[in-house]
Order: sequence, then structure tokens, then C-alpha cells
Amino acid sequence: MTDLKARLAELRAEKDAARNPEWTAIMDRSTEVLIDSNFVAGVPRVGDRAPLFARPNLDGDLVRLSSLLDRGPVLVSFFRGRW
Repeated sequence: MTDLKARLAELRAEKDAARNPEWTAIMDRSTEVLIDSNFVAGVPRVGDRAPLFARPNLDGDLVRLSSLLDRGPVLVSFFRGRW
């Protein structure tokens, strides 16, 4: 885990150095606001059960978690996109 933390810190430093410092400051302030709001207290942790939900896929077809679970374990990942 220490190796991962170190590598993530390196990546962050690289990205911060390549980015407009004003944008980095905005992102850092936004992160602080989220932390201060205690938003993270409601974030699911690894191994938590997700509520059953349905979302459209890239083709617009509705995908239900329950249908995926019928086929076996499911990993759910959320991608926030680019800043």
C-alpha cells in the first residue's frame, strides 16, 4: 500500500506541475469544501453492498444491477471525466 500511496503522490505532483496553477488551486479548494462538508462519510467503502439501481449504458439501453448480479459478482466504477 505504501508503494501505491507513493506512486499516487508522484502522479499528483506531475499533474500539478503540468497544470495551470489557478486550476489546481480551484480543484484543491473544491476538494477541501467536500471534505469539510463531511460528504465522504456517506461514500461507500470497498465491499459495501450497492443499492439496486438501473442506469443507461453508452448505447442508451437500461442496465440493471440486479440483472448483472444474476450472472455473478459485479464491480462498479464511476469515472468523473476530465477536469
